[in-house]
Amino acid sequence: MMFRTVYKSKIQGAIVTEANLEYAGSITIDEDLLDAADIIPNERVQVVNLNNGTRLETYVISGKKGSGVICMNGGTARWAVVGDRILVISYAMMEAKDTVVFKPKVIFVNDKNKITGKK
Repeated sequence: MMFRTVYKSKIQGAIVTEANLEYAGSITIDEDLLDAADIIPNERVQVVNLNNGTRLETYVISGKKGSGVICMNGGTARWAVVGDRILVISYAMMEAKDTVVFKPKVIFVNDKNKITGKK
């Protein structure tokens, strides 16, 4: 049996709303966005900063539902500043045969991190 790691879901175009250097690490994301994108707390994600072109990996903390929060915590607070536009991408391992029919979830958000569309 062969497994492949595939792109599972994405939050497209979120805006960083906070940076907390004193936290141990991670990214805090509004629970509404996590639910819509099928991302769970403590899940490993890749974050792409569209303002400076860099990528990092971290884990997710659930933020207050409906708050629009996207907070870079710990060392990630040095990587992005409030106002930067980012992508949050999650991945999953699955059997190679299942990748043929799998459809990733993508949510699009506005400048207030409110969902404007889904794919």
